[in-house]
Amino acid sequence: MTLAVTELRAETVEWDAFVRASADGSPFHLTAWKRVVEEIFDHRPHYLMARHGDTIEGVLPLFEVGGLLTGRALVSVPYGVYGGICARSDAARRALLDAATALGRGRRAAYVELRHRRHQGLDLATKALYVTFARSISSDIEANARAIPGKQRRMTRQGAKHGLRAEIGRNHLEGFYEIYARSVHALGSPVFPRQLFRALLDTFDKECQILTVWRGQAMVAGVLTLFYEDQVLPYYGGALPEALPDAVNDFMYWQLMCHAGRAGYRIFDFGRSRQRTGSYNFKRHWGFEPTPLPYQYVLLRRREVPNASPGNPRFKLAVETWKRLPFAVTKVLGPLLTRYLP
Repeated sequence: MTLAVTELRAETVEWDAFVRASADGSPFHLTAWKRVVEEIFDHRPHYLMARHGDTIEGVLPLFEVGGLLTGRALVSVPYGVYGGICARSDAARRALLDAATALGRGRRAAYVELRHRRHQGLDLATKALYVTFARSISSDIEANARAIPGKQRRMTRQGAKHGLRAEIGRNHLEGFYEIYARSVHALGSPVFPRQLFRALLDTFDKECQILTVWRGQAMVAGVLTLFYEDQVLPYYGGALPEALPDAVNDFMYWQLMCHAGRAGYRIFDFGRSRQRTGSYNFKRHWGFEPTPLPYQYVLLRRREVPNASPGNPRFKLAVETWKRLPFAVTKVLGPLLTRYLP
């Protein structure tokens, strides 16, 4: 098979149609994610397509980023937990990898990062830092409840007993953002710009919604969620600390699972976690089993796989310092920093 690899110059329905038909596709591969990252972070895209004649055989979305801690790199894709190559064949996979490597050398990148969701059979340096959690769900709410271990199932009911209620839609962005910003500040992470969430809602349209949790007239938690094919992906979430004793997070994700099941979605993707962290344990308590994420690297101008994770012991002081900064200060500085933390 003779394959030609070219860059996407103008968005077409072909790209998204191929992604949606691919087992390796995700919402982060779609051109909607490309538009959001370009608009909010101003990173330069390099979206590679492998073609045989007029037929797309594979795609690889890449962005050229300047990492604060890692230097210039090509990343597939920044701010997404999944990415990397979608291809019909090993030949297309290899052609895209060769093209990305040549592009990385030409752009003087330190490395190319491929955030693969599953192993692609490529002989590359691989980072075994993250896992993901996903499983099937049903339109039968009781069947979904039975799939959750007994103790955790009881926790999903506590919120309702404490008077919590949930709403889902495309409203309440301002309130949600305040709660999310406070949550990431408590974790020692910079907050993304408010415009990112508006852009996601506008660009993904009905495939992006916010589930909010309320006590009376006060919002106490929320999660911005992506809906992709038959999958639901809660992505950016947070809760006020005063609501945690009411099991607000258990209530929130259970309400989202119920909504998704009734709406016809069949995979609940709890998302990425670092191993042996709080979020990792939380998801396991729901009965979800971890699946390793094989992020792979073409090392060009560096010898080791980069690790800019907050869990890196080298960044412990920075994380603790960020937690101690006034919240108002982090809301100003965080959006400026996140451009360099892809």
